[in-house]
Amino acid sequence: MATVKNLKIKTATCKRILKELFSYEKEVEREASKTADMKEKGADPYDLKQQENVLAESRMMVPDCHKRLEVALADLKEALADLEKSTEEKGPEFDDARSTINDIESFLKPTEE
Repeated sequence: MATVKNLKIKTATCKRILKELFSYEKEVEREASKTADMKEKGADPYDLKQQENVLAESRMMVPDCHKRLEVALADLKEALADLEKSTEEKGPEFDDARSTINDIESFLKPTEE
């Protein structure tokens, strides 16, 4: 059975993963521009290869974060639904969870189409 404490934890997990996802997307942009800059300047092939590996690793993390975010979102929705059915008590945790769900769904929606 879900508790308010579990709801708070699941909400915080979703927020953290979303923050991670934004961070990895920024990192991919930063590393891609750095790689392009190195190519323009004719950097050493070994250094360029290492930079391309860093970029590839960063790109691999974005889909992983998407998957983790989708799983965490499903868990949060389930916990919220369970708590809403089982308790009459409503607090700021419920509003925070709903707000987080809406934010994440609006973020994921364009990528699913």
